[in-house]
Amino acid sequence: MKKIQMVDLKGQYNDIKDVVNPSIQEVIENTAFINGPKVHDFQKNLEQYLGVKHVIPCANGTDALQIAMMGLGLKPGDEVITADFTFAATVEVIALLQLTPVLVDVNEDDFNINIEAIKRAITPKTKAIVPVHLFGQCANMEAVMAIAKEHKLFVIEDNAQAIGANYTYKNGKKVKAGTIGHVGATSFFPSKNLGCYGDGGAIFTNDDDLAHTIRGIVNHGMYERYHHDVVGVNSRLDSIQAAVLDAKLPLLDTYNKARQTAARKYNAAFKDQDGIIIPKTVGGCDGVCDTCDCHVFHQYTLRVHGVDRDALVQHLNEKGIPCGVYYPIPLHKQKAYEDERYNEEDFEVTNTLVKDVISLPMHTELDDEQIEYITTTITNFING
Repeated sequence: MKKIQMVDLKGQYNDIKDVVNPSIQEVIENTAFINGPKVHDFQKNLEQYLGVKHVIPCANGTDALQIAMMGLGLKPGDEVITADFTFAATVEVIALLQLTPVLVDVNEDDFNINIEAIKRAITPKTKAIVPVHLFGQCANMEAVMAIAKEHKLFVIEDNAQAIGANYTYKNGKKVKAGTIGHVGATSFFPSKNLGCYGDGGAIFTNDDDLAHTIRGIVNHGMYERYHHDVVGVNSRLDSIQAAVLDAKLPLLDTYNKARQTAARKYNAAFKDQDGIIIPKTVGGCDGVCDTCDCHVFHQYTLRVHGVDRDALVQHLNEKGIPCGVYYPIPLHKQKAYEDERYNEEDFEVTNTLVKDVISLPMHTELDDEQIEYITTTITNFING
């Protein structure tokens, strides 16, 4: 059996190097390392894939979130509601801009931001909501957008983990994750479903004026060289990373389908196992249906109940099975983001999840032998 990786980037590269290498070499030979043709090609191809009017590439996913907020003109002291159960980058950029983060609880079944918690958190100072499409599937965007419309709020989608996922409206209309709110942000960190070979990110919007503002912000506030019309930053996707991403973009749906297939196999092995709660899709399916397009499984995250999660992690590591705990500490308990406004009873689900969750290897190169070894090792541990 091949050595099990949490993310097998080398295996993926070996399968696509005949496409990636010439794309990188083209950039090296034309020496257009910043804002070169490959950046513009990738931008246009990603716009077409997502069905969105504007994609603005940038240096990383954290920058993408920060620049999106800058583009919306949010001011110090404005309150921004987001999920307590997510990676710190989401709240980090809120604090960096001297906005006020307002953390709320999530759903226990799909791990995404809780709609009723959003409603309770709104005050006259609230200016935006940041739903995080955690682990690979969208938050309840129809409900989020309805709240935003009612209260005249901006919606910034944190789509760092769900690129390629579809969101289905109640009327059956399908749209890509990250293209529903006023603006979306994503990361191309190497381990993402669409990852480059360094750092990278992008911002999405259908708003022409907002896109224009953001294009200036990412390039020092310039629309014309040495004319600085807005306060900006230096955040550009370099051409080599764009070359990698443009080579991989046509494979994204195939990659996501491979992840869905692996998730089905995990679910089948764990379905009747006491002590394990398998992940559910936003449609409420008990598992991953054959036509699933709502979850792209950036992470395959289980909940264990009545099981010593940390002992399980140690056991898996001893057996050569990498795993992760995403996330072990709620944001509202992080030293940087503690606030006397928060009450523990408002984070009942998050405080439970951080004790229960465990993420298993998930990538496009997982094979049946590896999945069987992983699942058997876990069930044997639980069954004693």
